[in-house]
Amino acid sequence: MELNLSHIHNAGFFSCCSIRLYHIINCININKKLPIIVNCTEMFKWYKLQNYSNDITFEYFEHYDNVDHIEYNKDIHIDYHWDHQFIDYSTLEFMNIIPIIKKYFYPSSTTIHTIANFEQKYKLEYENICVLFYRGNDKIRETSLCDYNEYITYANLIIHKNPTIQFLIQSDETEFINVMTAAFPNNSFYFKDEIRHINKCNSTVDIVMQHQNHIFSKYYLAITIIMSKCKYIICGSGNCSIWIVLYRGNTQNVYQNLNNKWIINDSIQSNSLKS
Repeated sequence: MELNLSHIHNAGFFSCCSIRLYHIINCININKKLPIIVNCTEMFKWYKLQNYSNDITFEYFEHYDNVDHIEYNKDIHIDYHWDHQFIDYSTLEFMNIIPIIKKYFYPSSTTIHTIANFEQKYKLEYENICVLFYRGNDKIRETSLCDYNEYITYANLIIHKNPTIQFLIQSDETEFINVMTAAFPNNSFYFKDEIRHINKCNSTVDIVMQHQNHIFSKYYLAITIIMSKCKYIICGSGNCSIWIVLYRGNTQNVYQNLNNKWIINDSIQSNSLKS
């Protein structure tokens, strides 16, 4: 059974991933079995080199034929939709979705190698890192974005619990990076050579710096998986954020801002909504 996703969607990298995941799950829900072929030749066009007509998903993800058999329950309906980027992530059906992630979105050997290079270059110690992730700029078209100071408030709460914590700053907004590095000058870092950011505007780095998309999208997938491994995550809501928790496989120690409310998932206050 072939799942042909040609001509179905082209936008940001993780937007495409969310659409791809939705149609794979929808195919499973309808047919009660995994698709044998998932054709994404016409997807991810923003990230292709010029005149490149192949399915580039396997530059990012291991070919599903090479992934070991996964255990999944074919008799249930898996609840997932691309609009779930804007829900409370603790309500996601991780148990049912993660096997599909492992089959169709397992990082390629190149991605795994890139992650290892990051870990060595930046001496990453996941158990002592809190991610401050802010997807800004044109995301304001889709959802409310909180004030930077709210990140600082929750970051300080984490410092109170973990005084030696290091903050990994990740954002497409230059102003956010500047504010966070100023707020935490001695215990923060970001991937200076491997990310792109622009001054706050109604656009995206993928459009402003389109000629760099092919390589930086590969860096960003690696960074997303790295963020998923960190002790704490403070983030907004959107396709980038949901893929952090999908790779994490849970929302433990995730502080999610959704429509100007904070959803806190930690050992002290689990799944509570704060204004």
